[in-house]
Amino acid sequence: MLQEENKLWKKGFSYVIGIDEAGRGPLAGPVSAGAVFIMPKDFKSLKKYQLIKDSKLLSEKQREEAYNQIISDKRFHWSVALVSEKKIDQINILNATKEAMIKAVKKLEKKEKIKADFLILDGKMKINISRNQESIISADRKVFSVSAASIVAKVTRDKLMIKYDKLYPQYNFKKHKGYGTKEHLKNIEKYGPCKLHRKTFKPFDKDA
Repeated sequence: MLQEENKLWKKGFSYVIGIDEAGRGPLAGPVSAGAVFIMPKDFKSLKKYQLIKDSKLLSEKQREEAYNQIISDKRFHWSVALVSEKKIDQINILNATKEAMIKAVKKLEKKEKIKADFLILDGKMKINISRNQESIISADRKVFSVSAASIVAKVTRDKLMIKYDKLYPQYNFKKHKGYGTKEHLKNIEKYGPCKLHRKTFKPFDKDA
């Protein structure tokens, strides 16, 4: 899982940041992006990090465990950034996702007082920031730092949606995290949208 990082470290890139997002698909709430880098001297073996993989391959309990491992282990340098549902409606979900990624990179650079040498992004994504970057299909499954970023992004967003559930209990955000489940759609039909709903997404877009 360190193949990509090792390749770039050998080329002289010291700060290789993995980036991934969570929350592009939901009908409500922000989109989040995680950014993670590690240093080559700190990771000779990954045996104790077997839970750090694509967040979609983990149960909620496993994600929580992996997240706690990342944020409590000083060998991980990480940040997370959010872009609101209101901004998503203004600039569309793709641009909002890219904005969250850029914010996460800059936040991490500021936090660690470094400048990224290279960015690895999941999927087919290029962001408007003057850093070397590469997009890799399924990077969240293949690249360790991107896997870690996917976990940070996902768990951070899930925790936020659980908090929002207390403000809007009628939608049961704590269960579906804003995704368009049958229950969520039924509750939208019953109660109408709230401030957290993305008004440019179906089923709201016809009224936008």
